[in-house]
Amino acid sequence: MVMGLERLVVSLKSKIRSLKMKKLYDKIEKSESMRVEIRSRKARKLIEETMKIADSPKSKTYAF
Repeated sequence: MVMGLERLVVSLKSKIRSLKMKKLYDKIEKSESMRVEIRSRKARKLIEETMKIADSPKSKTYAF
């Protein structure tokens, strides 16, 4: 009984390992519009962070 259970555990482990190694999807290439969208999202995020820092009361430095 113990040998059968041990064999079952070993076979399950190997099946799980083989499933993890398989690619579950094909990587798609980014189109130009996708690249533009990604860049604009990054730019918006950077602008938002910059504005947050500029509007904070701690940063009252003026460069004139």
